[in-house]
Amino acid sequence: MPVSSRRVVIADDEPSFRKVLSSLLRREGYEVLEARDGEEALAALSSDVAVLITDLRMPKLDGMQLFRRAIAEYPDLKVIIFTAYGRITESVEAVKLGAFDFVEKGTDNEHILQVVRKAVASYELDLRDPRKGGHIPPQLGRYGLVGTSPALQKVFSLIEKVADTPSTVLIIGESGTGKELVARALHEQSSRKTESFIRINCAAIPKTLMESELFGYEKGAFTGAVSQKPGRFELADRGTLFLDEIGELALEMQVKLLRVLQESEFERVGGIKTLRVDVRVIAATNRDLVKEAAAGNFREELYYRLNVVPIQLPSLRERREDIPLLVSHFLHRFNDRLKKSISGLTDDAMATLLRYPFPGNIRELENIIERTVLLAEGSVIDVRDLPPNVTATQIQSTTPIRPPVTPLAPSSRPPASSLKEIVRQETERVEREMIQRALQETQGNVTQAAKQLGISRKSLQIKMKELRLREAD
Repeated sequence: MPVSSRRVVIADDEPSFRKVLSSLLRREGYEVLEARDGEEALAALSSDVAVLITDLRMPKLDGMQLFRRAIAEYPDLKVIIFTAYGRITESVEAVKLGAFDFVEKGTDNEHILQVVRKAVASYELDLRDPRKGGHIPPQLGRYGLVGTSPALQKVFSLIEKVADTPSTVLIIGESGTGKELVARALHEQSSRKTESFIRINCAAIPKTLMESELFGYEKGAFTGAVSQKPGRFELADRGTLFLDEIGELALEMQVKLLRVLQESEFERVGGIKTLRVDVRVIAATNRDLVKEAAAGNFREELYYRLNVVPIQLPSLRERREDIPLLVSHFLHRFNDRLKKSISGLTDDAMATLLRYPFPGNIRELENIIERTVLLAEGSVIDVRDLPPNVTATQIQSTTPIRPPVTPLAPSSRPPASSLKEIVRQETERVEREMIQRALQETQGNVTQAAKQLGISRKSLQIKMKELRLREAD
């Protein structure tokens, strides 16, 4: 874990509280900066601070003002609100506005550490969001997903169709394929986009804590429950709840989740009052839930309740033509982040990446490019710069691999121009294939083909002229 991702700022006007909390976090390996008030905290923040822990009541700049200004300037920052009893409502509102979580003063240390760990993990996950690499031109992808392959176009089409509906969506795909990006896209393209998007990783929460995380708890419900606390369903009311790695949920919790999905109501742990919520649920898994249900590890009725609209994300092996665009995107990002000036890849390096099976999908490709950019000695990445596991592994497949039209930084062209050229040629090739396929499926009917492609007839005719494609006589 990079050192920068473990930097924490604590803002509180009580010296004893800052001292105790700082000591606790430093023992866990965090780098801690202390601030006596909101203004000091704001001055201590920087782009490499992962977590801000702030009290609500402070001089000069109170916790809510600090929170709003902090996330406006540092949108990746995770803010944890510490609050005294009686100010829970204000803390909940902060979470709905984008704060990561809130903790009541007096909570036991282990719970505090769990919240901070989750905040740091969430911060690191956000750093891997392709959208953080800069603006992605529409022709190179959508919703933070980079690529123009037909497999990805199907995903884009499904997002458009189901985003603004109340239906439950199950996103299925291998690890590293971008399931959370799709979940966020579904939320941001819906009428709920102004409300909360609350996520929870079912694999990261201990089984004993999952019920209280989802449904909240009443004061005194268990040791350490010093006050009432709402769960993720309450925080997501009128918004979206994303249940990542749903296949890891324990069977006993699956029963309780099924009831909430069916009835839209639940009780907090230790409570007797039934609460009703309006929540759109999106789940994701890298498991085959049909097989899990057959093996008795996943409730069949919950699977059918979640699988109202399935979205299957293709692996990188299934959209290999997107690899050059992804490489270009990650190269730009890590040049900027690592202060490097790598201009591209040689023919052999790109061909090697195209042959590699990528068991870790896009996340693995991202890690490969980051490592290679960091360690490369020249201005162009060659095969010898790639990790040994990449250069040693070949795809065991009978499916022919289509090489890139133009590799990054070919030796015959200036590296600075090659990046634009590969993007242009790859985009042109995909556009040509999509148009030809649409025309073939509509027997050459330009009007119907345009409708199928989601563009106007005139736009299609202009594009066909650019690509030198003739209309049928």
